[in-house]
Formats: sequence, structure tokens, C-alpha cells
Amino acid sequence: MANGVDPAELSDDDLLRELGHLYETRMDALRHAADQAFDEHTRRTGRLETEYLRRRPEREVDPERLREGARAR
Repeated sequence: MANGVDPAELSDDDLLRELGHLYETRMDALRHAADQAFDEHTRRTGRLETEYLRRRPEREVDPERLREGARAR
């Protein structure tokens, strides 16, 4: 449990809450955390994002976020 709950065991709401918290604390971790803590933050974020993508392979993608959308601007 030192590295958090396995993302596969989290409910959808808990997964989103955990991701939101990590995004809120990312800049602080980047600027002020020890290397080991920052590395763990990065690993945890990756694990949670991977689980999110596993659950939502057909997630909605904003056309503006695609290369073609950027070129059209």
C-alpha cells in the first residue's frame, strides 16, 4: 500500500479523483520534491493514466487536439 491502491481496484470516481489530485500536485512535486518522491509521483501518475486509458479505449478525442485540427487554426 506504500505506493497506493492498485488502479485496477479503484472505482471510476476514485480513479478520476486520484488523477485530479496528482495533476494538482504535479508542479509542486516538480519544483520541490526530492528526486525519489518526484519519481514516485511520475510512476503513480503513469499507472493511473494507463488504467484510465484501459477503461476508456474509445474516449472522446477533441478534433482540435489532433494535428489536422491544429493545422486548420
